[in-house]
Amino acid sequence: MSAVIPAAEWRHVFASRLAEARDLTDSLFKKVCPGALYKRPIPERHRIIFYLGHLEAFDWNLIGKQGLDLPPIHEEFDQLFAFGIDPVDGGLPQDPPSAWPAESIIRKYVHEARRRIDDCLQTLSFDDVRHPLFCRGLLLNVAIEHRLMHAETFAYMLHQLPLDQKVHESPEPQVKNSNPGYRQIEIPEGLATLGLVRSERAPFGWDNEFERQQVHVPRFAVDVYNVTNGDFLKFVESGGYADRSLWKDSDWEWITSKNISHPGFWKKNGNGWLYRAMFAEIPLPLDWPVYVSHAEANAYARWRGQSLPTEAQWHRAALGTPQGSEQAFPWGNEPPDRSRGNFDSARWDPVPVASFPEGRSAFGVEDLIGNGWEWTTTVFEPFPRFEAFSFYPGYSANFFDGRHFVMKGGSARTAACLLRPTFRNWFQAHYPYMYATFRCVEN
Repeated sequence: MSAVIPAAEWRHVFASRLAEARDLTDSLFKKVCPGALYKRPIPERHRIIFYLGHLEAFDWNLIGKQGLDLPPIHEEFDQLFAFGIDPVDGGLPQDPPSAWPAESIIRKYVHEARRRIDDCLQTLSFDDVRHPLFCRGLLLNVAIEHRLMHAETFAYMLHQLPLDQKVHESPEPQVKNSNPGYRQIEIPEGLATLGLVRSERAPFGWDNEFERQQVHVPRFAVDVYNVTNGDFLKFVESGGYADRSLWKDSDWEWITSKNISHPGFWKKNGNGWLYRAMFAEIPLPLDWPVYVSHAEANAYARWRGQSLPTEAQWHRAALGTPQGSEQAFPWGNEPPDRSRGNFDSARWDPVPVASFPEGRSAFGVEDLIGNGWEWTTTVFEPFPRFEAFSFYPGYSANFFDGRHFVMKGGSARTAACLLRPTFRNWFQAHYPYMYATFRCVEN
């Protein structure tokens, strides 16, 4: 967006985007059965009720308090719902349901926070030097994308909630098992451009997306498709989870201490397997991308005698062309639409790999955007000349700890605005709940 856009137009754009994001998160809370809001479906995370207050507390603390220096709405709630949990040290929260306020009181807080934020939006200027954090909608972009990221992480949580505690809406997914088979394609050496250029007219990006750099990438071969459940089943049946040589020391300690012997989305059913879809347990879809932790993806790649791609290799395979140029997206320069992949909350679950030929890259690699985030070997670290957000200094910097790995692409629940290739997602290696898949490379 250009800075010459009239303020009224800016307000309309951001008010519409914020309303759509609120509708999305509101719809997710409606999938939780009455009485289940105080459950904790992921042991390492807060109870569901926290997230009901968190989204509005974040918005208000960012826009009202930091951006405009307004007094608190509810000092206790502004703090109580301010921050989530990043479970990296093995400790689990122990708070009982009674430690949290009543749902009705939290909803009143949500209503008041929205009212005040909407009032602020009616008078905001997007080029006022007295409020530089609103220049070109910076804080509004942060609030909206933060909410959309939580819509996806909340879906992970909803996925772990027992089936009888969710309000069902979808028919049982149909399993066709038309696996196209394993195949790799060679990517010639070339440059990969990572990150955004820092300038007054740069598009919005989070602090870890800056500063732009070019990386020379040697020739490599990459899987055309994400590793499927059917592919991974061979690893399971060959004893991959019992083969110490395939696992890093910390990963081996994790799977043995937690008795992990298969992907978290799978469930043993006699001599076969079921898959935990959002609203049903179904026969294991062999042609869907497998969702696993970084530790499991890395062990599988070793079993194949290969590795996970680096962040630069992912960019090269996704955006490079045989002519040496780069594209905005794998399919070209047109913005994402639902003919290109499984994303933007079009579905609750994955679809078979190779379902979107219109989304393939110039080199012929499929499903690089949507259907599951893709693990890389790249540790989440700052790009050169990194500058933390002054108003949110810990957003990225708190996770530059050597224990988080970059993920690229997007899942079925990833919002369209987060599909820009410069966006960097990250998680630690032993967190098994994300919609995260992978592909292998041979260097």
